Amino acid sequence: MSDSAGRPRVGHIQFLNCLPIYWGLMRSGALLDVDLHKDTPDKLSADLVAGHLDIGPITLVEYLRNADDLLLLPNLAVGSDGPVLSVNLISTRPLAELNGRPVALGSTSRTGVLLAQMLLAERYGAEPEYFRCPPELTQMLIEADAGVLIGDPALRAMYEAPRLGLEVTDLAEAWKEWTGLPMVFAVWAVRKDFAAAHPGVVKDVHEAFQRSRDLSLTELDEVATAAARWEPFDAATLANYFRVLDFSLGERQIAGIREFARRAAARGVVPPLPAEGPLFAEV
Repeated sequence: MSDSAGRPRVGHIQFLNCLPIYWGLMRSGALLDVDLHKDTPDKLSADLVAGHLDIGPITLVEYLRNADDLLLLPNLAVGSDGPVLSVNLISTRPLAELNGRPVALGSTSRTGVLLAQMLLAERYGAEPEYFRCPPELTQMLIEADAGVLIGDPALRAMYEAPRLGLEVTDLAEAWKEWTGLPMVFAVWAVRKDFAAAHPGVVKDVHEAFQRSRDLSLTELDEVATAAARWEPFDAATLANYFRVLDFSLGERQIAGIREFARRAAARGVVPPLPAEGPLFAEV
């Protein structure tokens, strides 16, 4: 516990794709019961691994790297079972022609970047020369033949790129075509030590998240209208985006995680995910 009130330290990703998870928390007042930390996916992942957070979202790659210390919260994730719209590979040429060519990684998203690298290598036989740069499409393509974008910049680029004659590969859609499985980009996890010491708190936070998510899914047009007040997208675009996202974590999503983990482990990026043993917190 992190403060005098004994509230759990809970992470919140400040991306549009996580807004529906938290919309209902704001509506219900459940945020009063947690010590909320807002930040980027990378920073929140690092804080959860380091023990600076008790519960929170963590990118799939960082979860796989630290699964020994974490338990998943059931039925909570950010992913898609088809297009996701906000994890894109934007290219000036066909993907099979990117071998040895410069490809810009316009984000620090380890999961989206690894997905792009696996797809290019294993499906298109391409091993580009990767480099990192700010997530700005025009600048990226001055220096590269293609670029990986995630989050809000990717959503913007998806609408801009076709007008510029660029190819857009929705990486979650490509994963679904490749494997037949959903793609999970982030999960919610709790530190094992915190779960053992405070099972009731974990249960309460998990239930609050699920209530929030379920409420948001019934009010997506309202969520989108609210978000459009401060985002550079109109309400209809945001509502469409929220509807393609999958915030569940059922058997098919777990199968998708295991397949991603298998491929990532084969590349030496993460340790193998144990075939046995509990992945989930008891809630």
